[in-house]
Amino acid sequence: MQVILLQDLYKHGVAGEVVKVADGFARNYLIPRKMAVQATGSAMRQTAAIRENVEARKAQYNNMLNDLAHQIDGVELIFGRRAASTGKLFGSVTTQEIADELDKVTSVDINRRRISQQSLREVGTHLVPVRLGTEIAPTLKVTIVPEDDLLEFLAARERGEMVSAEDIMVDGFRYATSAADDSEQSAEEAADEQNAEAADANIAEADAELEIEAVEE
Repeated sequence: MQVILLQDLYKHGVAGEVVKVADGFARNYLIPRKMAVQATGSAMRQTAAIRENVEARKAQYNNMLNDLAHQIDGVELIFGRRAASTGKLFGSVTTQEIADELDKVTSVDINRRRISQQSLREVGTHLVPVRLGTEIAPTLKVTIVPEDDLLEFLAARERGEMVSAEDIMVDGFRYATSAADDSEQSAEEAADEQNAEAADANIAEADAELEIEAVEE
């Protein structure tokens, strides 16, 4: 069916443009939502005004999409998720979650259907293409880390350490710390051990006193 678009519609055209779409798409989606009308003679006359500026609107629309594409290209989005030791997630990161996080980070609000990716189900760094604009094909960098490591991962990034999600999955991986941090951590561990030993001694002493009292009675 040929329709006249009443608003800009991604991958189909801009307001005023006459395009051909599937009959069901027109009848069940575009026309009921007043996004388009069937391209009859009377409709063509009624929409003559907006159709006069189709080319200018199309150029303006494409420029806007290209600007957004440049803004989001290479943006990193970080997620923490429950994961097995193999890196498999208990769940996934969905395209809607990616779109929501992108809006939060960049204030660019895109439809999740523009994200060319199935849900992500593994810890790691994922390059996710976005269908947006005509000048470049923007790609998002989606980093997924185990949720238990998320805060430490973010702290390491803030310190300027070049850590990745893949580093976390390496056996024995530790975030880099200074000698002072290591010394402080060792002192804390020693203090905790001493406190635990003292607590055990107190419990043993209390148990011994109870046994003595029981014998005397």
